[in-house]
Amino acid sequence: MIAPMQKILIVDDDPEILEVIADILREKGYDVGTAEDGAKAIKCIDAEFYDLVITDLKMPEIDGMMLLRHVVDQSPDTVCIILTGYGTIESAVEAIKTGAFHYITKPIKSGEMLMVVETALRYKHLERENILLRRQLRKKYRFENFVGDSRPIQKVFELIEKVADTDSTVLITGESGTGKELIAKAIHYNSDRRDKPMVVINCGAIPEELLESELFGHEKGAFTGAHKTRIGRFELANEGTIFLDEIGDMSPNLQVKLLRVLQEQKFERVGSTRTIKVDIRIIAATNQNLVNAVNKNTFREDLYYRLNVIPIKVPPLRHRKSDIPLLVDFFVKKFNKEKRKHVKEFTAEAMDLLLQYDWPGNVRELENLVERVIILANSDQIGLDDVPDSIKGRVEKIGSPEPTIPKGGIPFDHAVEEYEKKLILQALNETNWVKTKAAKLLNMNRTTLIEKMKKKKLYRPAASS
Repeated sequence: MIAPMQKILIVDDDPEILEVIADILREKGYDVGTAEDGAKAIKCIDAEFYDLVITDLKMPEIDGMMLLRHVVDQSPDTVCIILTGYGTIESAVEAIKTGAFHYITKPIKSGEMLMVVETALRYKHLERENILLRRQLRKKYRFENFVGDSRPIQKVFELIEKVADTDSTVLITGESGTGKELIAKAIHYNSDRRDKPMVVINCGAIPEELLESELFGHEKGAFTGAHKTRIGRFELANEGTIFLDEIGDMSPNLQVKLLRVLQEQKFERVGSTRTIKVDIRIIAATNQNLVNAVNKNTFREDLYYRLNVIPIKVPPLRHRKSDIPLLVDFFVKKFNKEKRKHVKEFTAEAMDLLLQYDWPGNVRELENLVERVIILANSDQIGLDDVPDSIKGRVEKIGSPEPTIPKGGIPFDHAVEEYEKKLILQALNETNWVKTKAAKLLNMNRTTLIEKMKKKKLYRPAASS
């Protein structure tokens, strides 16, 4: 497919300059239009879209500044370049503040003209791509795209929706692989800051001596190897969100500096005394128990309370097993598209095996498994033989042991009673004590389950504070 020619409008009350610029640009393949004054230019801009407008500053009646303001208001996707004489460069600078991309001084030099035009059009193209990318990210992280209808994960989704459009600091906790970064991105892309940067940094992946520079930046010569000034992640995230993953691995020294940023939104680059003020939202995450870390004096108590304004605890996959079929279906569709495969489903036996597995790697492990079996699949169904032996072996290991009868005999009714009690408790725990779902897992009526729970005195444990 051939890309359409980029349209350029040239505006100048000097017909010779119009002709010179038009010839230069047409030779390079641009679709060029001309206007001898501001009024005609406005009619052209209102009638059709131009990628670029090049206008003289000094024109009678409607001058270049008036035309520039019209373009900014009526055609914001059009980029503008100002033509000016040496005596009016101050006015050209003012035009840039108003919205012009750059200015070109007269007399026109062909090489300079082409360089500025190409740079302006490339800039606008990148800007449009960024807008499209942000729209795609917003679409990707919409709440309705989250997978899972179990009560534990639904509670997380409800909390995300409530806090997304605030500036409150969020602390996300949970085991590795549960999707903490996914939740952080959902918060950002559903907030008022969604059109600003989201900067991600893994505090556990960067050595302590380098992390301070990564976070706050440094000045040239601040330390050996600092050959030039570097902007830190906090500056890059200004007006947006910074996501500090594995915050529990941060050293005590940096914890003090982070506390100041949380309190005052101010910091200094390494090697500088100039204070930089930023407007950022902080989201932190960890797979560690920070309360224990506070008790062991490895994590500052005051920083913990500053971070823990809105706590979000992500449940492990083994506590939301009813979501596994939904997640598998989601990943099958995803990898079918990415890998150009045509797998329809997992067989009932294979799915039953996945439901028995305890998923120590959580959702990330499940996603990796689905990707692997789809790539290696020889048919449109994934069966038991397609599931890795490591998972089958672990399920067999954690399964119920074969019953044994001691030499002295066994109270049969009591043994059956205890086994039935364990099965009911397992079903209740896996469904977060939703009796309808637990009864379905056990293939019994809900009323029968309730009667057995009463008889066995099975009550939902109180939530721990």
